[in-house]
Amino acid sequence: MRKKFRIFWHVFFDWLAASFSWLVLFLYRKNYVEAVKHGYTIPVNQDIKLYAGLIIIPLFWIMLYAMSGYYQHILRRSRLVELENTFGNSLLGVIILFFALILDDSVSNYYDYYSSLAVLFGFHFFTTLIFRLINSTYTIHKIRSKNWGYHTLLIGTGPKAIQLISDLETAKVWEGFNIKGLVQITEQNSVDSNNANLSVIGNWNSLPELIKNYDIEDIILCNEPEESEYVPQIIDIIQNEEIHLKMLPNEYNLVLGMVKMNNILGTMLAEVDFEVMPYWQKFIKRGMDIFIAFIALVCLSPILLLIAFFVKIDSKGPIFFLQDRIGLRGIPFKIIKFRSMRANAETSGPQLSSDNDDRRTNVGIFLRKTRLDELPQFLNVLLGQMSLVGPRPERQFFIDQIVAKAPIYKRLHRVKPGITSWGQIKYGYAEDVSEMIDRMKFDILYLENMSLGLDIKIMFNTALIMIQGRGK
Repeated sequence: MRKKFRIFWHVFFDWLAASFSWLVLFLYRKNYVEAVKHGYTIPVNQDIKLYAGLIIIPLFWIMLYAMSGYYQHILRRSRLVELENTFGNSLLGVIILFFALILDDSVSNYYDYYSSLAVLFGFHFFTTLIFRLINSTYTIHKIRSKNWGYHTLLIGTGPKAIQLISDLETAKVWEGFNIKGLVQITEQNSVDSNNANLSVIGNWNSLPELIKNYDIEDIILCNEPEESEYVPQIIDIIQNEEIHLKMLPNEYNLVLGMVKMNNILGTMLAEVDFEVMPYWQKFIKRGMDIFIAFIALVCLSPILLLIAFFVKIDSKGPIFFLQDRIGLRGIPFKIIKFRSMRANAETSGPQLSSDNDDRRTNVGIFLRKTRLDELPQFLNVLLGQMSLVGPRPERQFFIDQIVAKAPIYKRLHRVKPGITSWGQIKYGYAEDVSEMIDRMKFDILYLENMSLGLDIKIMFNTALIMIQGRGK
């Protein structure tokens, strides 16, 4: 609730600053630029552009900030970060507004262009920055006075963990870590935690439950050297949660190449960044998902109705096939497909399909080769359960078997599953767990290199497979 309240105030003051800077620019151009050129001015209160601008221009700025990810982690920004972020966004936004609204104005000389640009940038940047610094200073004060804090777990019960707790408690500046308890990695490294006025509340295998029960926001990983082999598995659990992970600097080598180091907190802790895609690209990716899925469902509705008709007359059973799959952060959802197999095809338990699967219907064989059975999943995309591009979602039954052989599979739950994926292009429908693991390797490669350009490439290749009927 506190976070939403602070976001509201940031948006409100950003809107106020954008409105003020636009008003200053408008008055400057009316009373100086246009007055010099025409010799007269239209009364400001009679110009509809003023009122339209006071609505549209601030909305543009708020959208720009949202796309850049500014309103994420609003309680964790330093004043230096505020300065860098405000300068970059102000410069980008002013350039966009200059080319969109000012460049085609009729002016008497180029000085009018440059002066308008300087007035807009100067007033917008400094007004926005002042409001943001006030907000940040207030937040920092609340945290350092221990009125606000982050619910935190400390993973580790050895000497390093106990020393870290002592260092945090005696630090001159409180970082906001409200430690709820210790999490044990191995039994042999279990020091008497009562010295730190904390108790061991569970082991690392129970992290998902502990995170939920204690409403955890931060985790500090403080393992002993002999416990390093458990670190990748612990990270695989944490990265699928909405969690900020900190760790000791001497553990960098355990995560390099898998996660990115983002923020150094003094000389003691480093924050690990799990973001696999810049926020502005994630914003556009979701917009593309919604736009393309909606257009596809509307434009393909005749084809969808035709497929539904043939599925119905080809064999007994429902038109659509709904099945539990595991999605983002391990949350299950119902995937929607056209039925391509006879009804009750899994009476003997979960099974994977193969090229010679006699459970497939005549229409189903064609649907799977052309991937047309996947079209109803555009509904899953609109509902936010899936994306157009992402690792294919699997059933928990098979995930358990995959994880037993390849624990790295858990990393795929960091992103939404997709209708198509790089692994799907390479392997299509997997016929056994070994093939699912082979397909996973390409999905992991996609995960570590996610970008809008790669998504477009995968969608293009998927379209070729559908046209050529090369699906499995």
